[in-house]
Amino acid sequence: MQRLTSTSFLLWLLAFPATLPAQTRITSPRTQFGHNIGDDYFLVNYTQMIDYWRKLDRESGRMKMVRIGTTAEGRPMWMAIITSPENHKKLARYQEISRRLALAGDLSDAQARTLASEGRAVVWIDGGLHASEILGAQQLIETVYELVSRTDPETMRFLRDDIILCVPANPDGQDLVSNWYMREADTLKRTTSRLPRLYQKYAGHDNNRDSYMASQPETQAMDSILFRAWYPQIMYNHHQTGPIGTVIFAPPFRDPFNYNFDPLVPMELDLVGAAMQSRFVAEGKPGATMRSGSGYSTWWNGGLRTTVYFHNMIGLLTEAIGNPTPMEIPLVPEKLLPKGDLPMPIQPQKWHFAQSMAYELTANRAVLDVASRYRETLLYNIYQMGRNSIRRGNTDTWTITPRKVAALQAAIPTDSARPQGGDAGGGGGGGRATTTSPEDLAKYSSIMRNPAERDPRGYIIPSDQPDFLTATKFVNALIKTGIVVQRATAPFAVAGKSYPPNSYVVQLAQAFRPHILDMFEPQDHPNDIPYPGGPPTPPYDNAGWTLAYQMGVQFDRILDPFSGPFTPIVGFAKPPVSRVVSSATGYALSHSLNDAFAAVNRLLARGEEVYTLSTPLTINGRSYDEGTFYIPAKSTTVPIISQLAAEKGIVFDPLTSAVASESLKRIQPARIALWDQYGGAITSGWARFILEQFEFPYQIVYPPSLDAGNLISKFDVLILPDGVSFGRPNPRGGAPRINPEDVPPEYRDRVGTMTPARTIPQLLEFLNAGGTILAIGSATDLAIQLQLPLTNALVDSTGRALPRNRFYVPGSILSMRVDTTAALAQGVRPVTDFYYDNAPAFRLLPGAEARGIKRVAWIDGPTPLRSGWAWGQKYLSGVTEVLQAPVGKGMLVLYGPDPYFRSQPHGTFKLLFNGLLYRTALGE
Repeated sequence: MQRLTSTSFLLWLLAFPATLPAQTRITSPRTQFGHNIGDDYFLVNYTQMIDYWRKLDRESGRMKMVRIGTTAEGRPMWMAIITSPENHKKLARYQEISRRLALAGDLSDAQARTLASEGRAVVWIDGGLHASEILGAQQLIETVYELVSRTDPETMRFLRDDIILCVPANPDGQDLVSNWYMREADTLKRTTSRLPRLYQKYAGHDNNRDSYMASQPETQAMDSILFRAWYPQIMYNHHQTGPIGTVIFAPPFRDPFNYNFDPLVPMELDLVGAAMQSRFVAEGKPGATMRSGSGYSTWWNGGLRTTVYFHNMIGLLTEAIGNPTPMEIPLVPEKLLPKGDLPMPIQPQKWHFAQSMAYELTANRAVLDVASRYRETLLYNIYQMGRNSIRRGNTDTWTITPRKVAALQAAIPTDSARPQGGDAGGGGGGGRATTTSPEDLAKYSSIMRNPAERDPRGYIIPSDQPDFLTATKFVNALIKTGIVVQRATAPFAVAGKSYPPNSYVVQLAQAFRPHILDMFEPQDHPNDIPYPGGPPTPPYDNAGWTLAYQMGVQFDRILDPFSGPFTPIVGFAKPPVSRVVSSATGYALSHSLNDAFAAVNRLLARGEEVYTLSTPLTINGRSYDEGTFYIPAKSTTVPIISQLAAEKGIVFDPLTSAVASESLKRIQPARIALWDQYGGAITSGWARFILEQFEFPYQIVYPPSLDAGNLISKFDVLILPDGVSFGRPNPRGGAPRINPEDVPPEYRDRVGTMTPARTIPQLLEFLNAGGTILAIGSATDLAIQLQLPLTNALVDSTGRALPRNRFYVPGSILSMRVDTTAALAQGVRPVTDFYYDNAPAFRLLPGAEARGIKRVAWIDGPTPLRSGWAWGQKYLSGVTEVLQAPVGKGMLVLYGPDPYFRSQPHGTFKLLFNGLLYRTALGE
């Protein structure tokens, strides 16, 4: 037996003459860092990891480092491409095969099968997206080392069949968290908690909520690889932490899955998930759960592993326990008995980081094994899904939604007298007939095949809409995720409507058609209620998100085939070039443009004067609304606005006659304060991002600064984002409890919480002295603290908050009426789509109007839902969602819904921007 083993080894060695000697020189993590990856009380930061990877790149022919972008804090983002040396020689060819199969458009089935046979499975494995979930980044270091150093047959098969893209997803956060943990010399004091700031500059944990918007540079870099460069068939997104009483959650996922993506997606996802789960069991690794073991589903679009579903890719998520500081798996009696979603329970025990590392490596190898064994199938199936999308885009199709199914059920009620199908009859219909009558088929056709409700063949975004610059940003969000967008080079007409040149056209006959539908069409989330009368089961994230609605983009659905003078956009879309014509008097700038506020802020920062029209005017034969910006012409003005026109496409109308001073109201630069807390609030981070994008200067203030008072001497306006609380329990997130002694001295002035006793008097003093407070979401509790004449609208007859089984609106899009005569709403459309997530809603009490309280946005009917899920939406009828209330010399503005949530609802940005520009003048 020994001779046989030695002979086999010699034959194997001869088969790989060029690879084995190279592998003997591979530096191990222990040699590089003095520790094994997974050792207790030890973490590697991003800088150290990349230095190590560069060494491995030099030492191994299996690895190539590629820079894919730059982070928000300026660090380079690197990706390691790992495969066999032979595959590296033809890497460009394999990348082209992956691209052609994913896009599907120029291939026959036979050509696709040939390419699938030749190609290599492309697998994305990332780590560290949520940087405080430290296991993900650390496993990536060990994974790369094993792939470039191991020579066992399975690893060699992976390298032969797979191309592995290893991506550190959050370099800034990895440096922050690892350095924070390792700063203590005493290992028993090391912790990944109590971080002083967000682990992504603006988004924090929401960096995994940015994939279709791609607002952050890290997301842009990763999206470019996923959707415009490598098109992996499988992407694996590592996270923490596992459900209590288990070690790891892994696919398959629970329902609902999104009806827009191809049904092969959940099937292949289950295939890979089954391989992961079975490998855990086969290797004797208990404690892996799935499906109902946690709340993760495949409904939502927007996360790193979910946006890929709408691009025909297999998106994997695991959530594992583990920390370099040893922990315990607690006793959870109900998780000790095996069941379908927890086949091999784990017993309570002490747990070390290396154990979690072993589970992560098992999961990775299971994924690479499936990719290797099903290489040709995965490659051909991504083509097949793309081909299916293109065919659907070229024919009349109808998407079946929960709303349509409910309508059909109502039209064809069950009959308890009918025999119910069972095993013998094969029906299982529960009161449904085993055959379908002509009458029922007619009802089916009228509901499910209504010609007016068929899927569009494409969308047209007219270039003459009020804020075409924001429409261009929407188009670029599509392009970032691999969507082909065309631009009209001349006027054209479709379905009897004329469109101007530069309009955008998005045809549905594309491989990524599911994503296009998801960005334009409303989501119809099913009523996910576990039993009659029970509370709704919360979705994993949002229930509705239609980006075109959120951004206020005007578009037309085109139901029939169409063509025109269209050319594909190369690179990203740019608005038409705008040239500034010299004026002796001044320039008008439309307040309908979001980017107009960036222009105003830049002009103010450069010392220029900016006014708004206090009354409508007609100049040069053109009408200008109240609120239109006016910039007097000076010698210094033209260079600034010329730069803005070239950079952003902003149009400045030259005026040939002067505007009377009594028609003008001067805008003064605002001194803006933005609340934040120790550790960083995500809502404040997004506010920082939006303010910077539109060039509003601001200063961060922490609770101790607010409690110190005399705010009016430093600020004109204070933003209190959602998440603010005043010492009450706050389910939407409040300040963490931090002991100042546990915080480095440079951060201690940030530690504190706002309270009714200390903070409210200072805020009231600020308002009375003429300050403006913009309170959002939970921060609107300030109005109750100040005893203003308004109340919570979402209560029952006893004054108690409506329970979830009566009212529940997780993140969705609602339609609201807007008073556009109010200064706060200038430039906003009279009917606007708002992002809404169980947000506060108000009813004004008697005396409110006499106090000068004015509603600005409200819901005027029982069915405001536009996209998502609104259980009990009738309770929103008549409620006020945005209002302004004079307090002393100042103004308090309340926003129930967040007008800048995750930087996506551009259609409501102006409600925030106007509050910052006009402040106390809102009431004039």
